[in-house]
Amino acid sequence: MKPLKQTKTCADLVTVSLKTLVDLAKPAATLQQKRVAARAKTDGAYVSPFKGRGMAFAESRVYQPGDDIRSMDWRVTARTGKPHTKLFCEERERLVFIVVDDRPAMHFATQGAFKSVVAAKLAALLAWSAMQRGDRIGGQLFSERGVREFKPRHGKAAVLLFLQALATSGQRGNTLVALDHVLARLVKHARPGSTVYIISDFRGFNSLAETHLAKLSQHCDVELVFLSDPLERKLPRVGWYRLVDGNRELLLDTGDKAGVKRYQLRFEQRVHDLQQFSKKHGISLRQCQTIDDPLQSLLR
Repeated sequence: MKPLKQTKTCADLVTVSLKTLVDLAKPAATLQQKRVAARAKTDGAYVSPFKGRGMAFAESRVYQPGDDIRSMDWRVTARTGKPHTKLFCEERERLVFIVVDDRPAMHFATQGAFKSVVAAKLAALLAWSAMQRGDRIGGQLFSERGVREFKPRHGKAAVLLFLQALATSGQRGNTLVALDHVLARLVKHARPGSTVYIISDFRGFNSLAETHLAKLSQHCDVELVFLSDPLERKLPRVGWYRLVDGNRELLLDTGDKAGVKRYQLRFEQRVHDLQQFSKKHGISLRQCQTIDDPLQSLLR
């Protein structure tokens, strides 16, 4: 599998266009998502340890001894004078929720593309792949402008609506959105049995966030995609470095050995906490850097 084409212009590294996300439909067709055992009633292409009738009505037939009384078709029974029961066929779809962090810290990179750009491409690949499997796609996008939620829907129109939001999400706002608040809403938003992808740098992953995510993992298949920049993992060699965000400027002295050590320990602790939490609750954790190819990151 060839990696996605590398972006060539500076603009492509800091923003993402709708066309770029639409063009990911083709490579997404080759994306083989691992099949995981569902934790709630789901049928079709996904394995489930739970047994029970599907929710899609198929037909009515004459009642037979042993049929569930709750499945009685009272309209047909009244019309024919004979007891009839409803039959249900197995559903062949799954709900896929894709949650994307677009807060200010995601608009950053010292190498490769902004975390926000990589996140948008990862989300687009997952959305196209889900659509091609016949799943319903929904999700959340949270940024300075608040939290935008997308109800699960079928088809290309649902994917394009989500991608359009990703392509225009970089607009500024004044709302401070905490990660635990987003996860609290997600617990109510994601139906049991859903597959949930959360793409973020997980800043603000506190005890409240852990509580909500643990609750979500009890009824959904959850995968975390942790995004980072190489500078977050390791500061450059000794020297002074200038960092800007368009409004503010910061001078970084990597000659301060104690400060450098504290910096790296904070990042390592965040990764360690995520790893331990994921392992404890049976959650999949995938790491991706700003210099990585999004498709290859999902294939790994």
